[in-house]
Amino acid sequence: MKSLNERRTIRHYTTQPVPVELLNDLLAQSFRASTTGNMQLYSIVVSTDKERIAALSPAHYHQTAIRTAPAVLTFCADFHRFSLWCRQSNAEPGYENFQSFMNAAMDTLIVAQTFCMLAEEAGLGICYLGTTTYNPQEIIETLQLPRLVFPVTTITIGYPDEHPEQADRLPAKSLIHNERYYDYTPEEIRAAYTYKESLPESQKFIAENNKETLAQVFTNVRYARLDNERISENLIQTLRQQGFFDLGKC
Repeated sequence: MKSLNERRTIRHYTTQPVPVELLNDLLAQSFRASTTGNMQLYSIVVSTDKERIAALSPAHYHQTAIRTAPAVLTFCADFHRFSLWCRQSNAEPGYENFQSFMNAAMDTLIVAQTFCMLAEEAGLGICYLGTTTYNPQEIIETLQLPRLVFPVTTITIGYPDEHPEQADRLPAKSLIHNERYYDYTPEEIRAAYTYKESLPESQKFIAENNKETLAQVFTNVRYARLDNERISENLIQTLRQQGFFDLGKC
């Protein structure tokens, strides 16, 4: 297996299609991943038709990865299938609540990451699209997702047409806490983020956005409070629409 220290996100793909047999085999293998109560609370919508991928593109702001990918996989938290089975088996399901969504969302992300590792080992490139939860209604409508099914993440996949530089990562010692959580001293925070701040692309972000620090780019531009609050409100509204966030029941 390739070392994860060598992995990188791929946003540009060749026109070579991913064989359906390979894609299905990788997915089937990923379904061996850990899952809550052995319920497998996820479904994956595989899009390879160019028109269907194009229909998904606006929800993801027409990012390069989705415009060039031969396959787009939408990983969905799914309590619909399990609930149907319960009712057909004379059992009344009680999964229209936020805890059930959390269980299904964790299952979904575990299987998605397992799939990504298998895909990269097979020579494919992948890119996570964080925009999935920015515009969930559009994705739900495009993919015709029923109640109790919610898009959690989207992965573009294909054969790499680039070999980009790796994204930086914080030092491992900045992320590991032994036995209990130890809060950070100002010196430890500075040590953790000094390398990220020093990168040319970071300095470019600061200059382009007319900010004093990289942190200001994150808090004022990339992930600003008002944007996060708007997205959060929309996310809760859509979770309620899909049956996972009924405040009258929670």
